[in-house]
Amino acid sequence: MKVLVDLCVVPMGVGVSVSSYIVACEKVLAEAGLKTALHSYGTNIEGEWDDVFTAIKRCHEVVHEMGAPRITTTIKMGTRTDREQTMEDKINSVKAKLG
Repeated sequence: MKVLVDLCVVPMGVGVSVSSYIVACEKVLAEAGLKTALHSYGTNIEGEWDDVFTAIKRCHEVVHEMGAPRITTTIKMGTRTDREQTMEDKINSVKAKLG
């Protein structure tokens, strides 16, 4: 099953800047071959359910391996059974309606 996910991984107990942890997680997602779109407060991910959630688990493992004692993660996700839809499809639909 295809899934679109909005992922926000926040390492805790590592100081104010978390960009190095986000870079590590972005590398995990890229290595998994997933389609992603980084944004200012997270990453959109598109792919097969098992591949996406395996990669999210790996992100947690890598961030903990980097020394983060705690991680809080927010996930918003959606699936469709009526048709396939990409991240671009959703954005283009809104842009078309904006004119």
